[in-house]
Amino acid sequence: MGVVASIFPIFFFFIFGLVFAVVIVSLIKSLVQWDKNNHSPRLIVDATVVTKRMSVSGHHRHGSNGVYHRSTSYSYYVTFQFESGDRQELRVQGTEYGMLVEGDTGKLTLQGTRYISFERI
Repeated sequence: MGVVASIFPIFFFFIFGLVFAVVIVSLIKSLVQWDKNNHSPRLIVDATVVTKRMSVSGHHRHGSNGVYHRSTSYSYYVTFQFESGDRQELRVQGTEYGMLVEGDTGKLTLQGTRYISFERI
């Protein structure tokens, strides 16, 4: 039992450090992408809505008062195809997702990987 007791703190701090490192790396990647988008030119291009998809994630936890909490979050993505044949998937708000239909053509406004708007022609 002495070996397990001496390994546990090392294992605990290793896992804690690993989780902490993943969170920090994710945060840095998000900030770098945000900054890159802010420094990218705002483009207006002809595009067609090719596909749409939705990602659903759920979170469950027990509150301190014994009440069970459940929440669900949705992320919406639309793939656009440009005249060159290139495609790009952009994250959009739920209201925009509901208004876009596969096959729609129009003017897409984007800034880096940031969706701004889409106007049908």
